[in-house]
Amino acid sequence: MTSSSSPSQDTNRFAHSQAEGLRADALMEEDVAWSFEIDGERDGDQFDRSERAALRRVAGLSTELEDVTEVEYRQLRLERVVLVGVWTSGTAQDAENSLAELAALAETAGALVLDGVIQRRDKPDAATYIGSGKAEELRDIVLESGADTVICDGELSPGQLIHLEDVVKVKVIDRTALILDIFAQHAKSREGKAQVALAQMQYMLPRLRGWGQSLSRQMGGGKGGGLATRGPGETKIETDRRRIREKMAKMRREIAEMKTGREIKRQERKRNKVPSVAIAGYTNAGKSSLLNRLTGAGVLVENALFATLDPTVRRAETPSGRLYTLADTVGFVRHLPHHLVEAFRSTMEEVGDSDLILHVVDGSHPNPEEQLAAVREVIRDVGATGVPEIVVINKADAADPLTLQRLLRVEPRSIAVSARTGRGIPELLALIDSELPRPSMEIEALVPYTHGKLVARAHDEGEVLSEEHTPEGTLLKVRVHEELAAEFAPYVPTPAG
Repeated sequence: MTSSSSPSQDTNRFAHSQAEGLRADALMEEDVAWSFEIDGERDGDQFDRSERAALRRVAGLSTELEDVTEVEYRQLRLERVVLVGVWTSGTAQDAENSLAELAALAETAGALVLDGVIQRRDKPDAATYIGSGKAEELRDIVLESGADTVICDGELSPGQLIHLEDVVKVKVIDRTALILDIFAQHAKSREGKAQVALAQMQYMLPRLRGWGQSLSRQMGGGKGGGLATRGPGETKIETDRRRIREKMAKMRREIAEMKTGREIKRQERKRNKVPSVAIAGYTNAGKSSLLNRLTGAGVLVENALFATLDPTVRRAETPSGRLYTLADTVGFVRHLPHHLVEAFRSTMEEVGDSDLILHVVDGSHPNPEEQLAAVREVIRDVGATGVPEIVVINKADAADPLTLQRLLRVEPRSIAVSARTGRGIPELLALIDSELPRPSMEIEALVPYTHGKLVARAHDEGEVLSEEHTPEGTLLKVRVHEELAAEFAPYVPTPAG
């Protein structure tokens, strides 16, 4: 983050602080005197009161291209945006990281980021999010850069949205609307599109605005006009709200019907005692790459946020030969809109119903601990806190070794891998094998060759410890669940004597 003051002002302020330090040394004991050499690095940048409250530009956010031909093409189709955030807690670096993530979201949505500013406040302004004075400064930045949209790093109330648009004179959207737009672009399946549409309508309902004829009232009910038409009637905006509520009810019914089909498949897997593993994690952490590496699924892999939305379930096998299913779920993000959590709850149930969660985190990210906390918050929201978890630190080939060591030390059940190079994948497969629930009963049976299907089921649904072919049949030592053990009972040799 860079201050808005000029270099000469910075030099004067630095010289002034040195002079103040010298005067203080004459008045205070040597052991409590402030020293720029000792304390300057520790305290970081010191800002005047006015500078702390000012809008401060965040450097390096612009995504404008330098190639003239590409710029001309992109400017025809992309919105030009300015980002604005309110820094209420944490460090300045935390605020910059949040705005950098917003820039990545905006670019994923197809926007061209021109500038980004942060306002230091105790809490967002109730009227204009950043305060009326700073809103006018933001308007000047918008005019200077030629932007046509402002994106706020937070969820704005309907009142904040209206008042800020009135000041800056361009379209204003918030973080939630931006994420919803990305989801709408990337949803491919019928269920994914229905879930996104439901979330968008939930977001839109309290934010409907009307003017002119939108506020005029329809004529009252009754037949043939006359006295039967008295009454205030219904305004057009009220009609729109009613229609949205009706559409939302229809979407919920459709999603519930689609959920039934997925539950039938899930119950079939449970009936066959096939363990399930869910891949969860922050968006762009490499979940789809990991799924492809483990199963060869061929899922779309792209260096973009929320590149894949629709859950993918694939069959996989442990090194010991045990079958299990591996499900790739939608990526999470900080401050994931609650509309999306509700709309995608049926999809996220794959996480809650799994036997093991592979929690993928980007080891090359500046703050992977924040990603872990954000994902665990969503996992808690969908009621999956009781499921065992393995933290998979992905992109180990690009991560800082010190960061990897810190994460491996802090997270007891963790492993560092690279889905791109294959590093650590064999160790991860062995760890999945050891963590998956095992069948409860261990038996030894001599199965006649005429009952080969039972031997095949032992391989598919149980864990074969040893197998020997004898003249009488197949001698198996297996670990199986209770239902299958009952079918093996006739072939279990009785103890002699």
